[in-house]
Amino acid sequence: MQRQLTLDLGTPPLATFDNFFAAGNHELVTRLRELEGALAAGPVADRTFYVWGEAGSGRSHLLQAVVHEANGRARFLSPQAPLAAFTFDPTASIYAIDDCERLSGAQQIALFNLFNEVRAHPASALVATGNVAPLGLSVREDLRTRLGWGLVFQLTPLSDESKAGALKHAARERGIALADDVPAYLLTHFRRDMPSLMTLLDELDRFSLEQKRAVTLPLLRTMLAAKEDDAPRPQPGLF
Repeated sequence: MQRQLTLDLGTPPLATFDNFFAAGNHELVTRLRELEGALAAGPVADRTFYVWGEAGSGRSHLLQAVVHEANGRARFLSPQAPLAAFTFDPTASIYAIDDCERLSGAQQIALFNLFNEVRAHPASALVATGNVAPLGLSVREDLRTRLGWGLVFQLTPLSDESKAGALKHAARERGIALADDVPAYLLTHFRRDMPSLMTLLDELDRFSLEQKRAVTLPLLRTMLAAKEDDAPRPQPGLF
C-alpha cells in the first residue's frame, strides 16, 4: 500500500464559487451563487436548502462560498458556534449551517426556531448541510422534517479523473504546460481537496517561472526538495 505524504501548504485559500469545481452539481452552485441577488430582488419561492454528501464532497466549501458572496450579510453557523448565534438577525439575509448531524440538542432546538423565523421573513434564506439525506439525519424529528421541506441536493464528489481534468484545465488557463503524470502524482501523494491542489499548482507555476522549466514531475520533486530544505528544523531539547 502506498503511503500518502502530507505537504504543508500553509493557510488554505479562501473558499469561493470560483474555486469550487461543480462537476455534476451545476444547478445547485448556480442557485446558491444567485441566492443573495435573488433575495434582494425578491420574492424568492425557494429559500431553504439542504445539501448532503460524503466527507470531502465540498459541503463546507459551498457554505463558505455562500457567505463570501453575500458580502457580510450571511451568517456561518456550525456545531462550534455559541447557542446565541442561532438567533434570528434581521440584518442577515442568509444563514449557512454546517454539519447539522453534529449539532447539540439545544442547537437543534435553536435551529428549528431559526428555520421558522426564516420562513416568516421573505428577505432571508437558509442553507444547511449534513452527511446524509434528511430522512436519515440524526436530529430531532421536527427539525428533520423542516430540513426536508425545501430544496434537497446531494453533492456529487469529484472523481480522481475529474480532479485531474480540473487541474489540467486550470493549468491551461494559467498558460502552464502541465505534464500528464503530474496530476496523478499529486492525487496519490498530497491532500486531495481541490483548493489545496490548486494552491500547489500555483506554487508549481511560480517555481517553473523561476527555474525557467516546464511543469514536469522532476520539477515538482525539485520544488518539494527545496521546500524540505527551507523548512525549520526542530531544536534539540534541553536536559
